Amino acid sequence: SKKLCKTGHSRCSSGSNTARFLRKMGQIMRKNRLITTLSATYGLFAVVLGAFGAHALEARLEASGTREVWKTAVDYQMWHALALLFLAIAPVRSRATEWAAGCFCLGVALFSGSLYGLALDGPRWLGPITPLGGLSLIIGWALLILTAVRSSDE
Repeated sequence: SKKLCKTGHSRCSSGSNTARFLRKMGQIMRKNRLITTLSATYGLFAVVLGAFGAHALEARLEASGTREVWKTAVDYQMWHALALLFLAIAPVRSRATEWAAGCFCLGVALFSGSLYGLALDGPRWLGPITPLGGLSLIIGWALLILTAVRSSDE
């Protein structure tokens, strides 16, 4: 007879490929707990802030003409939350991937954070922070390219 997983599903038998894959992903995500947590946090807040902008702030953002600015902040935050999740489960770990994750975290905070502030008529000094966040995101992607090039040479 097949062994059942903790949830009682026969499809999750301990020998199935799906069960092995899920166990392995769980192990990897526990090992990379910080990156996984930051990824999930950024993803969660991207959804919350997207909904907040589309509903509670809709009139205010429309009146100030900053709806697209808000949307850009949400989009970049979500894409980089997904990039962080990829880094958390990626089989390749290196100093460059760790730096890329750090660049993504900093970049989202600076880029999206400053755009949220600007969309809500925040102080003008937030304007110059946005490109610094963008630069951090660009550096993160460049580091991933470097990792890919180096790993393909091996």
